Amino acid sequence: MTASPAVSSPPVAPAIIPVLINGRWISSPTARTSDVFNPSTGQVIARVPLCSASEVDTVVRAAADAGPAWAATPVVERARVMFKFRELLLARFEELARTVTREHGKTLAEAKASVQRGIEVVEFACGIPSLMMGQSLPDVARSVDCETVRHPVGVCVGITPFNFPAMVPMWMFPVAITCGNTFVLKPSEKVPLSANLIGQLLIEAGLPPGVFNIIHGDKEVVDALLTHELVRAVSFVGSTAIAKYVYETGTRHGKRVQSAGGAKNHLIIMPDADLEQAVAALQASAFGCAGERCMAGSIAVPVGDVAGRLVERLCDKAGSMTVGPTDGGAEVDMGPLITAAHRDRVTGYLETAKKEGAAVALDGRSNLPAGDGFFLRPTVIDRVEPEMQLARDEIFGPVLSVIRATSLEQALAVGRKCPYGNGASIFTNSGYAARQFKQHFNAGMIGINVGVPAPMAWFPFTGWNQSFFGDLHVQGLEGIQFYTQQKTITTRWFATAAESTVDPIWRSK
Repeated sequence: MTASPAVSSPPVAPAIIPVLINGRWISSPTARTSDVFNPSTGQVIARVPLCSASEVDTVVRAAADAGPAWAATPVVERARVMFKFRELLLARFEELARTVTREHGKTLAEAKASVQRGIEVVEFACGIPSLMMGQSLPDVARSVDCETVRHPVGVCVGITPFNFPAMVPMWMFPVAITCGNTFVLKPSEKVPLSANLIGQLLIEAGLPPGVFNIIHGDKEVVDALLTHELVRAVSFVGSTAIAKYVYETGTRHGKRVQSAGGAKNHLIIMPDADLEQAVAALQASAFGCAGERCMAGSIAVPVGDVAGRLVERLCDKAGSMTVGPTDGGAEVDMGPLITAAHRDRVTGYLETAKKEGAAVALDGRSNLPAGDGFFLRPTVIDRVEPEMQLARDEIFGPVLSVIRATSLEQALAVGRKCPYGNGASIFTNSGYAARQFKQHFNAGMIGINVGVPAPMAWFPFTGWNQSFFGDLHVQGLEGIQFYTQQKTITTRWFATAAESTVDPIWRSK
């Protein structure tokens, strides 16, 4: 008897993920969608709706309608929701980290570290009853008392990048909503899955409908959020060009805006530095998260005769890193880039380096993993000059440029010419060199013998120059200030004839 031929099932189309409006998951009616990839395999794993301006209006109005009741909720009750959210984040920690890995390509260790950094902001926000306290001064004038209190600003918006799908949103909304605001999150269309999982956890934590919402989309959604009459505050992280656009558009329409842009972070290595420690820190800084982070070390500046030894040791260490898929269980040191187009853009800088006269000391285009993932190995480019394109552009990939300097003063001058000002580090055993560096380098976040000087949740993320547009940064007390507005109350009461005006503590016994 002849067996019947097997009938193959038709391929299942990737699901179109929903939006979260007023506590309900809703399928967007838009016909426009964008593919979401697993960068390790190149496969499409979901499709994200590119919503319309009318959908933005719906979600913003839902947030506005939920605002008065949430602002009137006692601050300790708002904090309790955040405590519950933290419990759920810890219980679902592995799931959230694996979601980050699947849609972004980070190694699982990197994904876990990023989720933990986000949880730390949640823990910071749990202290909101103390953080929102105002000030008071009795008798600021004769019989006049004065006090300040903090109020929420209203509907707040977060527009977040692809490189940290869970952490960067958690820089924003925990502080915003515990301050009494409502929030609309527009995550990168490249990584919507982590954001939706976070939204589900907030629902499970008991957050009232409309306090936290998610809208997916592209420029049409961004523009609609920046110009909507009910949006009061906008937080953004992304490239400098878009950060400037968001800041200018939002402020022109009456919003308060904090807009973090790109970076070109310098790592100075002095001749007296511990070379092995410095190389390990540079390797982690430049090639961690495949270089796709605004705090990545992108320019190494060795001073004096340490340059040759540094480049040689860097190439040895970086060249031995294991690069491969991050979601298959194998231990790897570095994963893929976010898309094929971005990988191709980054690899293009190797040809630019040759044309500009730099030396490709370690070429990351060779010995790539098999398959369709978006891979590039660590790359080191030596003898870069400050005026070259490699020194000016934010490459946002695993490419480390080396600019050789003859003195600390020359290294500091390299930083002064850079239009960005996010982070910078020095590696030295000299207190004098460290002090000169922290006092005079042109950046807002400084590290001494630290590869990635990113502050933790209790301190602000203080980018300078073209790395930040606005007045108040994310995280720390500046985040509290950004998501609240102060009211000053001056009071004077007059005593009646029957009331004593003498304080009892001054009366004679």
